[in-house]
This record gives sequence, C-alpha cells and structure tokens, in this order.
Amino acid sequence: MTTLLGLDVTGRPVLVAGGGAVAARRATSMAADGAVVTVVAPQLCEDLVDAVLDGALTWVDREVCEGDVEGMWLVHAATDDARANARLCDWATARRTWSVCASEVGEGTARTPATARHAGLVVGVASTDGPDPARARAVRDQLALTLETGDLDLRRHRPVSASGGGNRVGRVVLVGGGPGAADLITVRGRQALAEADVVVTDRLGPTSLLRSLRKDVEVIDVGKVPGAHATTQDEINAVLVEQAQRGRVVVRLKGGDPFLFGRGGEEQSELAAHGIPVEVVPGVSSALAGPAAAGIPVTHRGTVGAVHVAHGHGTLNRAAVQCVVDSSATLVVLMGVSLLGQHVAQLLAAGASPATPVAVVEDATLPSQRVTRAALCDVVEAARESGVRAPAVVVVGDVAVAGLLAAPP
Repeated sequence: MTTLLGLDVTGRPVLVAGGGAVAARRATSMAADGAVVTVVAPQLCEDLVDAVLDGALTWVDREVCEGDVEGMWLVHAATDDARANARLCDWATARRTWSVCASEVGEGTARTPATARHAGLVVGVASTDGPDPARARAVRDQLALTLETGDLDLRRHRPVSASGGGNRVGRVVLVGGGPGAADLITVRGRQALAEADVVVTDRLGPTSLLRSLRKDVEVIDVGKVPGAHATTQDEINAVLVEQAQRGRVVVRLKGGDPFLFGRGGEEQSELAAHGIPVEVVPGVSSALAGPAAAGIPVTHRGTVGAVHVAHGHGTLNRAAVQCVVDSSATLVVLMGVSLLGQHVAQLLAAGASPATPVAVVEDATLPSQRVTRAALCDVVEAARESGVRAPAVVVVGDVAVAGLLAAPP
C-alpha cells in the first residue's frame, strides 16, 4: 500500500543517477523544490548541462557507485540500465534511504506521483495498490484542468497584515467577462471568480456564472439598467475600496474588456490611491466578438483594413464620422441603441452614402442573439420595426452587408 506525503526537500541532499531526459526531469524538479542535487553520470543531456552551468546542481562525471548513497536523503535511479537502477535502489534500502526507480516502478521504496501545480498548490496522484502511472496521469490532468478553469473554490485564508491592527491584506481583480456567453470568459477570469470573497457585477457580461459561486460569496450588483437608477462610478469606486480594505479578494466583473469603455482605468486609479493591489484580467470585447458572432469580419481583405470603435453616448466624434464617409474603416458603436437615430442623421449630414450597410447585433453570443440589417438610410426604421433593444453592437460599413462571406456561386 502506498501513502502520499508532501516532503520538504529544501536543503536536503538528493542523488540522481543518470544523464538522460528522465534524469533531467527528476534533477531539475528536485532542484526547483530546493534540494541540493548531485547528478552522477558519465555523460549529460543538454538540459542537464544547462542546469550544471547555471549552478542548479552538481555533476560527478562517472558511473554511480555504492558510496554515492552515503549521506543522501533521497535517491533517484534514472540510468538507462535497469539492473544498475535496481542495484542502486538496493544500496539505498540497505542504508534506510528512500529510493525511486525510473526503469521499473516496482523497484525502490518510493514512487513519484503525477503532479500539477497551481496558485501555490501541488496536487499529487499516486496509485495505492501497485504502480499505475497512466491512470495517475489521467486523474492528474483532470484535476489540473479543474483548477485552471476555476471550477473549484480557490479562496485561501489570508494572513493578518504585518502593520497590525487586525487589518487584512485585500486586493481587487478587474475581470473582463467577455461579450455575454459564459464560456467566452478567459481561463484567468474563471480562476479569479473561484478566488473571490465578493463579486461586484454589472448587468452585462457572463452573469450566469454567478449562479456557480459558493453560497457565502457576496454578490453586489451595481448594474446600470437603461431608464432605472444608475449606481454612479464614484459609488462603485467606494464599494471596491471598502470591500478591499476589509481584507477581501474582490472581483469587479464587467462585460467585455475592463479598459474598453469599461471605466476600469478610473477604478484602478482610485484603488491605487488607497494603496490597494489591483490585477487586470483582459476580456473579449463585444466590439469584436459581437460582429464576429454575427459573421461580420470588422476587417476583410479587399474590403476594409481598419476598424474604429466608438461609444454611443452623445455625438460621434469627427474620426468616427469620417471613417464612414470615406469608407476607410469599419465603425463599431457600443451602447448606441438609444441614440441610433441621432448618429444616423449625423453620418448622413456629413456625406455618408445612404446605401452604406449597417448591422445591429443584439445579445451577441447568447442564445437570444439577433441581427437586424439595413442600409444606413433605412436602419432606424428597421430597428424600430424589429424592436431592437440594448445591449447591442452597431456595425457600419461595407463588411456589414449580408452574404459577404458566402461561398462564390
């Protein structure tokens, strides 16, 4: 029967016999964990040569002998000679020293588990009833995937700040949640949610992920719904500061990317002014994902080679108008549904072609996604007839024409 232990090898003498790839993995892993590693072999592979030159381990240029085991805390037998490996393990056993045999897992007195590392954790998998490395690796890989995708609660007990007074160290993670679909958030974004004590969320982005949070994770909704009371940015900043100062890991979950019309820069500046650590996790912006989900490439060879992204609050700036007038770039307008009529009038008055294709993509990447297409001169009426509602992305330019990517006849 095998038991699994976490061994502190810091400063411990470890012998690795062998100079090939397997020995290199064992030796460099032990050295990275703080062991004092001696490699005994007449020849070394390139990785071991590099490790020796870097001073990570010591090399003895000869075949391993019984005397090499003296004083060692752990022995790895990783030569290309199975009999030599077994003999080395016997020498170690006679001296009551743990040994691992690379050529025959049944030899020796210890086995290395299949391991995965994540956020200060080491997960190890070892079979209990005899060697089964393939199954151990399969389980290890699944556990690693679960850790990486944020499907586990990864919160940790944080130490009291050294400044005293009972204050704990808090931090804020500004997470771009992507355009809406839960599976379009980044892996790091999912990990941040798994580490959170409190989530400050908008109405946009992958809000369905909130249902998978642990019940004791506090969710604070500061979403701004059109026509309803809006939480001001100053109020949101105050919430982030107050929660972090309580020693909590705070995730500010936003739709899209936090630094593209997400006011993430303002939040980071406010937090920095209070000495609060901030991590920014980029997200997939609906400025690109919305058109893509509707089959619209914002750039397309032979059609247009640039894209201009604008917000829909107020009058379009000169650059946004000009790129439509001269067809030099695709115009993508975020948060532009309520002022669609004003923007269309502004573009037409500036000389944009009334026939310019326009697509309005609602609920991009969600099952409720809908696309309304029309010429610039007709899009306001088409949107009214279709009942277009926010959130939606407005795409203006030749790439918005229906059938652009259809196979040629």
